[in-house]
Amino acid sequence: MQAVLSDVVVLDLSRVLAGPYCTMMLGDLGAKVIKVEQPGKGDDTRAFGPPYIAGESAYYLGLNRNKYSILIDFSTPEGKQRVLELARTATVLVENFRPGTLAKQGLGYDGLKAINPGLIYCSISGYGQSGPYASRPGYDFVAQAESGVMAITGETDGDPQRVGSPIGDVSAGMFACMSILAALRVRDHTGRGQYIDIALIETTMSMLSNVASNYLISGDEAPRLANGHPNIVPYQAFRTRNGHVVVSCGNDRLYLSLCRLLGREDLASDPRFSTNPQRVRNRAELVPILQEAFLQRDTDEWQTELRAAGIPCGPINSVSQSFNDPHIQARGYVWECDHPTAGKIKLAGSPMHFSETPTRLYKAPPLLGEDDDKFS
Repeated sequence: MQAVLSDVVVLDLSRVLAGPYCTMMLGDLGAKVIKVEQPGKGDDTRAFGPPYIAGESAYYLGLNRNKYSILIDFSTPEGKQRVLELARTATVLVENFRPGTLAKQGLGYDGLKAINPGLIYCSISGYGQSGPYASRPGYDFVAQAESGVMAITGETDGDPQRVGSPIGDVSAGMFACMSILAALRVRDHTGRGQYIDIALIETTMSMLSNVASNYLISGDEAPRLANGHPNIVPYQAFRTRNGHVVVSCGNDRLYLSLCRLLGREDLASDPRFSTNPQRVRNRAELVPILQEAFLQRDTDEWQTELRAAGIPCGPINSVSQSFNDPHIQARGYVWECDHPTAGKIKLAGSPMHFSETPTRLYKAPPLLGEDDDKFS
């Protein structure tokens, strides 16, 4: 069968992370993604390094497979005209400039809708297209800070911490992609496109999930719990004799199994700990007791026994351990391709699996302007 989005053409005016992540996902699904880059410079991420391979940054390579790169300075009349010509036949346009930037150049949604009523135009920005902060620049780090994510991340008595990966940018890219897919369904039925407004601050706040709901229902400030869970106990990392093990007792049955494994059935019958609500209220008393027990054995020993008891658990892997895990390798998550200057390179693949129309690597991340002659 043809790829899911084989009939979709994406005009990609975005750069750095959120927009390129979105368009990469669309490319993995088979869309033809035309990445527009600034002549002589290209996407800012081409300079985000080291590491580099054959002059290409790992950062850029990880976000731009399955795309064509063309060079346009659309601040010039010639460049603007070329973008208009591409937009006339495109299915989707993705951009992440500050609100109003492209409209001032005659490339906003209203102008392009007039020449292509079926165009789906997706804008990704820091704070959205409306509201008092709309004109502010958007960055993942700032979004993590302002969203509340940093406030709940880190040691209980330590400083707030940024999540190690750019979850704000990635979440914006994912929500943009999901919104575009929904808009494509509408377009299939009506023939009409629409405008999509994605704000980094809101997508990052959406990552709060149950923490947000806890606050909205109770009105209580969300605490920073290190590796603990605000609504489930025990659901955290414990130190072992030689490292750490993560234990997830998502219900009372699993907690009882843990108590039996530890030889501490008394902790299951103790009224302070017998139900999850009671354990959440009395975590300060329970967790140190469990921690002392976990210090008695090595991580591998605990994993073997916990899994035998049916208790969800796992080690805290490094990035290299994660990518070299036999399960991840068996799932085919790492993709390999032939790059025009770097030779064979490896990329983190797609987590989307389809039985009939699988995602796949159609094209290596392009060199700057590599495909300019194809769309002139």
